[in-house]
Amino acid sequence: MSDVANVGLARPPLIYLGAIVIGLAIHFVWPVALAPRAIGAPIGAIVIVAAVALFISSVRTFRAAGTPVPGNLPTTTIVRAGPYRFSRNPIYLAFSLFQLGLSLWVNSVALLITLVPAVALMSLVVIPREERYLEARFAAEYLPYKASVRRWL
Repeated sequence: MSDVANVGLARPPLIYLGAIVIGLAIHFVWPVALAPRAIGAPIGAIVIVAAVALFISSVRTFRAAGTPVPGNLPTTTIVRAGPYRFSRNPIYLAFSLFQLGLSLWVNSVALLITLVPAVALMSLVVIPREERYLEARFAAEYLPYKASVRRWL
């Protein structure tokens, strides 16, 4: 068992940042509108604000529990408070919502399309690796939590 949940290059912030950069690059070359600007911009802004609020709440909850946020540091406890009552991965949900909101705000199909491989990489590679780590490190606490709280929502 590794001493940390997330080693290597598949770091969640980099995955989402890469998806956003690639999506924006494609958008500038091939600008396909996602929604009418009058609808997309305000809805996108609301989703972005919600994503930022969820991220801040998630980070504060981790810090209050005394466990580090970055996955490349050892986890010290299973957090079940705050947004972790509803999602095992609220920070990743916040990253996904941020990109969704950005795609609406910028009005970009490309940004929305590049969100799909980011979520797939998180769902198929990053999160399962983190779950194996947590199951090995905190089996008695994590398994019941995993059974009672959904991965995303």
